[in-house]
Amino acid sequence: MSTHRPAPLPAKAKKVCDVLIRDKLFGPEKLEAIFMRVQRGGERVEEAVIQLGLIDEPKLLKSLAAHYQVFFVSTEKLAKAEPGRSTLALIPQRFAEESGVCPIQYDASTKTLTVVTADPENLELLREVQFASGAREVKAVLARPASVKALIAKAYAGEAYAFRLLVVQVQPSIQALNFVYERDNVVFDEPADEPSVLPPPPAPPPPPLPSRARKSDHSRREAGPPPAPLTPPPPPVAKPSPPPPAAPAPAPRARDRSSTPPAPTDKGISSGSFLELLHVLVSLLESSRADLRGHSAQVGRLVRQLAEKMGLEQGTTAMMIAAAFVHDLGKMGSYHLTAFNCAEYDGHKVAAQKAYGFPARLLEPVRLPIETMMAATHMYERFDGEGFPDGFSGKDIPLGARVLAICDTYADLTGNPRNPFRRTLSPQEACSTLAKHKETIFDPNLVDLFKNTVLGEELAARLLATRTQALLIDIDPEETTVLELRMIEQGFVVRIARSPDHALKVLAEGETDLVICEIDLGPSDGLALLAEARKHPWGKDLPWVVYTRRQERAIAQKAFELGVVDYVTKPASADVLVAKLKAMLEQRASASPRSAQGVSGSLREMGLPDMVQVLFHGRKSGNLKIRGPEGAGEIHFVEGNVVNASFVGLKGEDAFYAMLKLQDGEFGLDPSFKAAERVINQSSEALLLEGMRRMDEGLL
Repeated sequence: MSTHRPAPLPAKAKKVCDVLIRDKLFGPEKLEAIFMRVQRGGERVEEAVIQLGLIDEPKLLKSLAAHYQVFFVSTEKLAKAEPGRSTLALIPQRFAEESGVCPIQYDASTKTLTVVTADPENLELLREVQFASGAREVKAVLARPASVKALIAKAYAGEAYAFRLLVVQVQPSIQALNFVYERDNVVFDEPADEPSVLPPPPAPPPPPLPSRARKSDHSRREAGPPPAPLTPPPPPVAKPSPPPPAAPAPAPRARDRSSTPPAPTDKGISSGSFLELLHVLVSLLESSRADLRGHSAQVGRLVRQLAEKMGLEQGTTAMMIAAAFVHDLGKMGSYHLTAFNCAEYDGHKVAAQKAYGFPARLLEPVRLPIETMMAATHMYERFDGEGFPDGFSGKDIPLGARVLAICDTYADLTGNPRNPFRRTLSPQEACSTLAKHKETIFDPNLVDLFKNTVLGEELAARLLATRTQALLIDIDPEETTVLELRMIEQGFVVRIARSPDHALKVLAEGETDLVICEIDLGPSDGLALLAEARKHPWGKDLPWVVYTRRQERAIAQKAFELGVVDYVTKPASADVLVAKLKAMLEQRASASPRSAQGVSGSLREMGLPDMVQVLFHGRKSGNLKIRGPEGAGEIHFVEGNVVNASFVGLKGEDAFYAMLKLQDGEFGLDPSFKAAERVINQSSEALLLEGMRRMDEGLL
């Protein structure tokens, strides 16, 4: 007979068992079975005791929440949670998955982030979350480990059925839970007979804007979900619902698709991890060509923006993003083959006619979704029917292909100096080029929507001065690829230098806001480069971060003597490093803001209601000058709130309301302006609500 005894449990698991035994939820004689389950299955001890039937979820959560002195949330209620995109953006997906933490609520007024985790007592983890998110305070809510994992999969990766098995599993014991308060569809439960150590929930935000003020999807995403009622009705008891029937396969089109490469029929992308894998692998392939480095990542970002603007389901969006990552596989010739380039040059067209099926053939064993392969295969179709491979026209062209054609062309025009114009175009110039080819190459409706999306984002970034240009200096492309991708995803404009000489040329242009530099730069030294940069006006106060494999104390000390703001050793999590960079830049900006620069543009790029909301959420100050067909006006902002306005003889609130109806005209923001007096005492959101009401009722 074997006398093998299981190894001791980790400290965390032992602590959980001690708490549950202390509360008499099971006896010490069960420990051996728990130990064996944990070691054999590799699961968390909380999951082991539930799976063994020793304790149900409500008792587990109540006992541990009372011990940790925190709120807890059940699986059933967590399954109903819908964290807003702006809340999820505070914590990168990979960081959430690795740390087992998911953000569910953010109070912008107090900069308080609420997260769910199975480890609410882990103060070091919460500090990392605080640092990564930039929140002033992080509040932890206890949840079952499997439920946290399911919420991350649902919220970040769009896995609609992530909770199905868990909810069915805990259904018999759901009635035992006590409801304390509800917000954003998440109900937090207080430990029974234990005082709460968390403050009461913050007051709900103002109600959403009326129809006219909500015309920007971007604004809706930033505003978050609507508030819960002041006195919520008793929550209904959820019943497990059978999975929805599979969607019927689309009817085949009358047009022959014989030239389309065979594609698999699997629906959906199971995890965001697969997109991350495509992201990294394709970017590594692109790293050998300077003109295409990061191109697919940029196309994927644009596809996501446009898909979200259209309100597409997360699964459909994921399939389109996958097409963006793989659309250039096998097309590594001397030409970059976009829909626009193929229409302009016969050589590009001939090359694309030979290569359009490469991604589908190369990835056939991977069994990507059919929508992904259809988008990549048909991206050279033209809206007027003159494209290839099948001559589809209009909406017969798969939606993903029409979206990909626009995003791919835009990324090429704005990022590739070898495009047909032989220079990189500004966002406005690239959108004008797309507009010239509406109804011939591109879907006209999608072009208009895309223009509003990218120019609106660009304008919002300029208004908030959030477009940071970073220089990444490293001789090894494999070391920088993932970091570069993460920085681009988070809104940085990234330039790469592979040598000190190239870095000095880029820095001398005076447009760099941040440097991330390796110490070992071949025959040269990153610290020597830093010392040289500090001799020039453009480098004297430039934020400089060392990102290196060198760990010698003397080198680190010398780096800090030269004024680096951080010294990070490789390997490090790219998500956490980028979050640290953003937090550092925000802190520096608030401590010593750079000289204010004005921003100007057209009201057709962004309407005044949307502009007011951007400035309000960004807590910006300055003078917004408006000039339209009916005359000129001004709106004065102090930390995001409108304090005064004037327009063709009107003053205060009346002037503000009159300007809201302007749809054509020019604007200019002077951030250096200091308001002399406060005439308007309402918040910007209250002003917009009243202004939209008056417009809807025809009072303006």
